[in-house]
Amino acid sequence: MSAETPSAQPAAAAGHRTWRRYLPLAVGLAITIAAFAALGSMVSSLTLADVHGALAAVSPLDLALAVLFTAVSFAAVSLYDVVAVETIAPGRVSRPVAATVGAAGYAISNALGFPLLTGGALRYHVYKSGGIELADIGRIVGTSWFALWFALAIMIGTALVLDPSEVPILRDLDPVVDVAIGVVLIALVGAFVVWLSGSEKTARLGRFTLPLPTQKGAIVQIFAGIADVGAAAATLYVLMPEGSVGSFTLFTLVFAVAVIVGVASNAPGGLGTFEATIIASLGLSDRADVVAALLLYRLIYTVLPLVVTVIGLLVVEVVRRRSKLKGPALEFVRAFEPLVPPTVAVLAFGGGLVLLFSGATPGVENRLGALNDVLPLPFIEMSHMAASLIGVALLIVARGLAKRLWRAWIVSLALLVAGAVFSLSKGLDWEEAVILLVLASLLLGFRHAFYRRSAINPFAVTWSWLVAVVATVVASVWLGFFAYRNVEYANDMWWNFAMEDNASRFLRASVVAFAVIAAVGLDVAIHRRTERVQKNARIPDAIPELVEASPNTVAALALLGDKQFLLSPDGKGFVMYARSGGSLIALGEPIGPPETVSELAWAFRDLADRQAERPVFYEVMPESLPLFLDMGLVALKLGEVARVDLTTFTIEGAKKQDLRTATRRAEREGLAFSILSRDQVAAAMDELRGVSDAWLDMKSGSEKGFSLGYFDPAYLQHFDMAVMKKDGAIVAFANLWRGADKQELSIDLMRFRPDVSKVIMDALFARILLYGKDEGYRWFNLGAAPLSGLVDRRGASRWNRFGSFLYRRGGSFYRFDGLKAFKQKFGPVWTPHYLVCPGGFDTAKVLVDVTTLISGRPKQDS
Repeated sequence: MSAETPSAQPAAAAGHRTWRRYLPLAVGLAITIAAFAALGSMVSSLTLADVHGALAAVSPLDLALAVLFTAVSFAAVSLYDVVAVETIAPGRVSRPVAATVGAAGYAISNALGFPLLTGGALRYHVYKSGGIELADIGRIVGTSWFALWFALAIMIGTALVLDPSEVPILRDLDPVVDVAIGVVLIALVGAFVVWLSGSEKTARLGRFTLPLPTQKGAIVQIFAGIADVGAAAATLYVLMPEGSVGSFTLFTLVFAVAVIVGVASNAPGGLGTFEATIIASLGLSDRADVVAALLLYRLIYTVLPLVVTVIGLLVVEVVRRRSKLKGPALEFVRAFEPLVPPTVAVLAFGGGLVLLFSGATPGVENRLGALNDVLPLPFIEMSHMAASLIGVALLIVARGLAKRLWRAWIVSLALLVAGAVFSLSKGLDWEEAVILLVLASLLLGFRHAFYRRSAINPFAVTWSWLVAVVATVVASVWLGFFAYRNVEYANDMWWNFAMEDNASRFLRASVVAFAVIAAVGLDVAIHRRTERVQKNARIPDAIPELVEASPNTVAALALLGDKQFLLSPDGKGFVMYARSGGSLIALGEPIGPPETVSELAWAFRDLADRQAERPVFYEVMPESLPLFLDMGLVALKLGEVARVDLTTFTIEGAKKQDLRTATRRAEREGLAFSILSRDQVAAAMDELRGVSDAWLDMKSGSEKGFSLGYFDPAYLQHFDMAVMKKDGAIVAFANLWRGADKQELSIDLMRFRPDVSKVIMDALFARILLYGKDEGYRWFNLGAAPLSGLVDRRGASRWNRFGSFLYRRGGSFYRFDGLKAFKQKFGPVWTPHYLVCPGGFDTAKVLVDVTTLISGRPKQDS
């Protein structure tokens, strides 16, 4: 086997994970492009005028019925949450709030996506304020999924029983078989409901448990699911032209399939794929009235609920500003507040859609003529292209609004106002200008929600968001080709500049829009790489003095030069931290007098929140946990810290035989212990570097950072140095951390030449502890034993059980048990320490960010 094989395997595994991550995005984009290609052939004989005429022919009664069915559907969605919350977390959130969150959350997520049951992230932000844990929020969503799928099963079963010959795929079977299948489906759901009677039931999938609703709750949710899907389908059904579809039951099934395909496409709202699936499944190609029905469905089922939600948020905002709230009113305000950022993001995205779709369709001829009398043609051409570019920019920056970024809010506001101006100067499109100015006014109304002044570029997007943007631009380009399908394209039309050449303007704007997306994609690809920790950063003048005054020796890591600092207003305390990925990671608890610790901790949490980062405290002691738990954070046990009571320490006695033997053997081998004062360290730096390099070569590793020191002359000159010499040459060293008032003594770097003595490390530690005792220190901190002391018992958290397994079985990667056994020789007191961070999905991200930070390569958030 070649020497390159071990490294090649991880690389191949990483490549496999990368493909697995991005494949769904590529497949979704391919589905969108294929859907628009198919849609183009399905409406090949239609024009915009045909669609306009069909829209005008829709009766007011059908529109009213569509609005009514939309209301029924959203009322059913609200019941999902009411029953689920009552089942999973009774009493935590009131029924009106649960119902409102269910309906409003669906209206918001339905505008950007087309999920069957969505809003998991929105529910998380809303329900966590009510004290509901992530696992319970997952269960709330899960019970709703149960209801939805059981509702679909009943609807399929009913279709098979009532009209088996019309159900796709199964229509070729014998009718008796179809009816039998339908009866079995209905009977299974009925049996499940009967089984739920009596005592409380729980579903289990591995270690995941899902409390099931009561029999009454299940019946309510199943009927809510039938009402939801049925009413959503009915909204489109009543808008479809008479005689164009068969039975309503069959249409509902086709509708559900179209929604699922829309979800798979990753396009916002399933744009294009939903329409193509409906038209293809029902065989309704080249029907202007069908296209008109689909457009009206979008407006009524997607846009109208969003408008109602926005109005509700505005009312809440006005009440919040004018009144001191308490009781149910305060609960409503708190529930609605997390809905503001995604709602405003949807509005900005909608503004981008308005500009792109406007740029893809012909301008009004008489308006263009009037505009030509006032503005020169080059300015009109430039305005058209600028409006399309602003449209793309709004699609991109909407993600920053969802993250509460202040810069994204500023940029979006400027883009909306500029878009309104260019809408007027490109074709007197006053309707679009009014829409964009209204959206800008809404952004102003929700100013308080965008307070995070993050270093993140508001135009820095994820690949998934970029795919959604591409799908949207593809939709606008398709609309442009549909609008100008009767124009005969030629090579030179790209550069035709004339008042009547709307098609040329559309083509140029489309090319520039894709160029902008390509540039943003290139930026995302480039800036996703990681960078090394910034070493030798400037340390504020006040820090060394505060480190000297701290009884906790970990404060000395502030002098390492790889951290940023948050100082208390009185200058008596600080938090040392670094950024990795989307996390702001503080090392330990705030350093300073007890009266400043709490305020500094909260100030750091607020700093992370303002910068749209996750607040993390790494290596927190148990006595400080209540402070961090009050912040809504969770604690993961990292292991145990070993501290030796120096007032009773000795190397005498049977239990210390190994230490006594190591000390005496070291003396026989000519190893001499001494302390170099910090003033002497600089002169010995070359010798110390030689020892350090030999130690690193033995370990076949590289320097770490953040919570571990590294060899840096400027850093080491802050400390006294304990050394072992042989024949006058330094062969081992450890820099000493001294706590104030001789409360604690510790070491950071402990390095030795591997070919000198087998007992050199034991002897050096023993001599340092005896030195600390003679100097009058209370404790000696031996540092942590990772994953030590984690519980592996039934009922313990997954983190504890995984960490315990790794501690016992991870010997091929790291000698966790060996490290603890070495420290146990000194008879320490073991104290747990913790990682404190946000819960839920953020915890996994934090673990990655912390690991890469300590390894010396902090992640850069993308």
